[in-house]
Amino acid sequence: MKIKKEYLILGLIIVTLVAYLVLRNTDRTHYRLPVLEKVSPDEITKIRIKGPEATIELSKKADRWVISPEGYPANAGKVKQMLDIIDRLTLTALVSESKNYDRYDLTDEKKIAVKAWAGDTLKREFELGKVASSFKHTFVKIAGDHRVYHARESFRFTFDETVDSMRDKTVLDFEIKDIGEIRVTENGQLAVFKKSDTPAPDTGQQAKEDGDQKTAKSQPVWQRSNGEKLDAAEVNRLLTTLDGLECDRYIYDRQKDDFKDPIYTITLKGTGTHVLSLFARPGKADSENYPAVSSDNAYPFELTQFRAESIMKTFKKEEAKKAENKPEKP
Repeated sequence: MKIKKEYLILGLIIVTLVAYLVLRNTDRTHYRLPVLEKVSPDEITKIRIKGPEATIELSKKADRWVISPEGYPANAGKVKQMLDIIDRLTLTALVSESKNYDRYDLTDEKKIAVKAWAGDTLKREFELGKVASSFKHTFVKIAGDHRVYHARESFRFTFDETVDSMRDKTVLDFEIKDIGEIRVTENGQLAVFKKSDTPAPDTGQQAKEDGDQKTAKSQPVWQRSNGEKLDAAEVNRLLTTLDGLECDRYIYDRQKDDFKDPIYTITLKGTGTHVLSLFARPGKADSENYPAVSSDNAYPFELTQFRAESIMKTFKKEEAKKAENKPEKP
């Protein structure tokens, strides 16, 4: 009987503990997360990002985003990433109510403050701290709330930008298929290369589709002004490099018109004309970039040494091949 009584008492204790754990009210399990208002990316017209080093303001002009007040075209891909975060910002857990912000990088010296407007209406305001150790969340604060939350996803680096890194770095933009002539000027010498179409080899077969006879496609051939053919693969690699070419960084202390006497100029002609000019490096260090200007961009910029010299060497490779293949004189 004594053993049964002890089992009964033990069972009652267990039931009481379970009931306590289930029914007790704790801040950790019964707080309510703020529900954020939905914000459509299409309605946002201005974003302000205030970081530890600088403040960046992005404004929507017609269908383009620019960096204000200078009016520099902004990187469309990076702006889209920001708008996506602003749209789907979701709080997943309460982290702290203590106002101890240093451990979350939410102090004034480390936080990134983000505001987004639709016209004159402030639609979203929050502050970013560091990324959580799981790399699946970011510590955030929202306007009017001193508490720290987990927000879904790791996105501090999306907003941790500078003016230069937010600029659209594209300096040449064209359709490769439209280019029919390339002009290269170096050391005062002009070389002209043109594209012509030659008929495809006759295979003796006639392709038919839906009863209609297809004509053989012509294949482009690049050649010098004297008719000598070029390595089409080399030319295509050059055009692929130049199409959508991005600079390393922009030059802020000089204007485009300040640059004179380029050491190398390449002109692409097709439905439009696109010109890229490279200038001598200001110093002798091998690691320095090449200053450059382009007809497709309103600002001077720099290309890395590797990129600039790979462009300038393309037709020099052709000259070397030509010399190698030239028969020796008897």
